[in-house]
Amino acid sequence: MAQANPWSAYIDRIREAHTPEALDTLEHELFGRKEGAMTLAMKALKDLDAEGKKQQAQELNTWKKQLTETIAEQRTALLHPSDDALASSDAMDITLSLPPRERGSLHLIPSFMEHAADVFGRMGFDVATGPEVESEEMNFDMLNIPPDHPARDAQDTFWVQGKDKRVLRTHTSPVQIRYMREHKPPLRMICMGKVYRKDADATHSPVFHQLEGLMIGKDVSLANMKAVMVNAVRELLGRDVEYRFRTGYFPFVEPGLEMDIRWQGDEQTREGNWLEVVGCGMVHPNVLKNCGIDVEESNGVMPRQLKPTWQGFAFGFGIDRLVMIKHQIPSIKMLFEGDMRFLRQF
Repeated sequence: MAQANPWSAYIDRIREAHTPEALDTLEHELFGRKEGAMTLAMKALKDLDAEGKKQQAQELNTWKKQLTETIAEQRTALLHPSDDALASSDAMDITLSLPPRERGSLHLIPSFMEHAADVFGRMGFDVATGPEVESEEMNFDMLNIPPDHPARDAQDTFWVQGKDKRVLRTHTSPVQIRYMREHKPPLRMICMGKVYRKDADATHSPVFHQLEGLMIGKDVSLANMKAVMVNAVRELLGRDVEYRFRTGYFPFVEPGLEMDIRWQGDEQTREGNWLEVVGCGMVHPNVLKNCGIDVEESNGVMPRQLKPTWQGFAFGFGIDRLVMIKHQIPSIKMLFEGDMRFLRQF
């Protein structure tokens, strides 16, 4: 009985290799530098006569090429299995119903902030940022709130221990101060972020979010302010939003106004309530002076009369309250509890 060709047997073994490791072992067994079967066969050619060496070398080269090509084909098949191989494999069942993949999304507040940045950006407002830990000077003094001012009592504050009097900012207004110091008028900017006060009830939280805006120019008036704010709330809350302006007091604006939005509230107040969402007004001259902005010039008439060089308005929205109104959320606490059953509704 004729002996089976060893190279043909190697071809069969290569095609039966099911892992890259098994293929590597066979390749070394064939072509290893010292003990490889093909390597030894090639070395043995030197012991043959000229005619035998020529015939045997031609045959070995043919098998070497075929073995090399078969190894390459099998390696490719292992790295990129065909559809038939996948269908016949027990490792994958394409009919298996997998559980739904959990999909994440932005929280209501940062999602609303992105929307707000887009709305004000279309009106030409830059977006500015600032630190959440501020100096007493930036948080109060520069905003026309001196140490003995009663407005400080209205903002129960979280103070930071240390030699310098530093505070978790009670509003984002210090960002306006920083912006006016770094930019020359005319200017438009908004700033958004966390602020901190010792408040806690259905519409107040110790940590909440504000959106403040500032516009400075030579002919900026309350009419411009109302136009910007009305357009903003309609874009953010809907075209049919019901709002009203009323007088209010803030040390850093004069005159001052407040804006209320009609809000459904909870089940016991379905007839609707007014919820304050923003304080606003014309920027107080003292604030502009603190930032190095000239607010008066002579008009050349005797006796000397003064008219404003630069003036503008500022406003501050409560982002959390706007979100509550938009989605009819009865308590601000629901925004911070992390209850996925609540958050998945949106």
